[in-house]
Parts: sequence; structure tokens; C-alpha cells
Amino acid sequence: MKPKEKVPQLELDLINNTKWDLSKQSPKAFTMLVFYRGLHCPVCKKYLETLTEKMEAFYNKGVNMVAISMDSEERAKKAGEEWDVESLPIAYGLTEEEAREWGLYISHAIKDEEPEVFSEPALFLIEPDGSLYSAAIQTMPFARPQFDDLLKSIDFVLEKEYPARGQH
Repeated sequence: MKPKEKVPQLELDLINNTKWDLSKQSPKAFTMLVFYRGLHCPVCKKYLETLTEKMEAFYNKGVNMVAISMDSEERAKKAGEEWDVESLPIAYGLTEEEAREWGLYISHAIKDEEPEVFSEPALFLIEPDGSLYSAAIQTMPFARPQFDDLLKSIDFVLEKEYPARGQH
């Protein structure tokens, strides 16, 4: 996927027993997709809890969001119950094929508490027309984009009408 190109369609179940559909998003600025490793990941827990604290700031900038994993319904709902993320839309059931379509890195379990197969983290900003604005795709659980930095960047992007980069 390159910036300004349409991203793959994505429709997933949420832990609140509703569906999330990328094609039905109509943000003022961006839809932010935060792919996380799953229930087994303590770094993901902290990352999503931090995002939950910043949700209002993102919404105020016109950014819709969803957190997505390959976890099963049971594991995703357990994360929703045990982590401090109650207001964050959490989608589950991403397939390996869908993860690969999005360019995510795939890992296999090395510990008993990990699912057999899961995706590594990524963060995408999708423009209202369904095209990619920016992507940060990780091979490891650490070194993810920090939300305060991202909020400042979004201010700059919107104020200066900064174009997507990297499409050539």
C-alpha cells in the first residue's frame, strides 16, 4: 500500500457486540486504525490505555479510531474487561490474510500465553476518501508512535494542509 491509494476494505466485530466497517467511517480528518498484538501483550495494554486517555483529543481533531487484533472474541472481550479501555472501540477476529493485506508482520507463539499466530503492531491514518495518509508498521511490540506526538503532527498536517508523502 502506498499513500493516496485506497486501503483494503475492513469490517470486523467489536467487543460491544456491534460491527465496525471502515467504509462507513466519515471522519472530519482521519480514521486511525491501531493494530495491536492481543491480550497477551503488556505493551499493548499500556498503549491502548494511553490511547483511551487521549480519545477526546483525537475526536476533537476529527479523528475516528479503532483498535484491532487477531484475537478471538473471548480474548478480545477479556482485554476489554481487564484493561482500562472501556470507551475504546475494540475489534477482533482479524484474519491472517487480512493482516497480510494491510502489510502487517506476522508472528508465531513463543510462549504459552500467546496465540499460535498474531500480527505485530501498526498504526494507520486513513483519509475520509478511504485512501492511506500514513502508516507506521512495526516488527516488534515496542517503538510505536506516541499519541502526544501524533496529536501534534495532526495539528500541523491540518493547519498546513500537509500532503501525504511517500507515494512515489
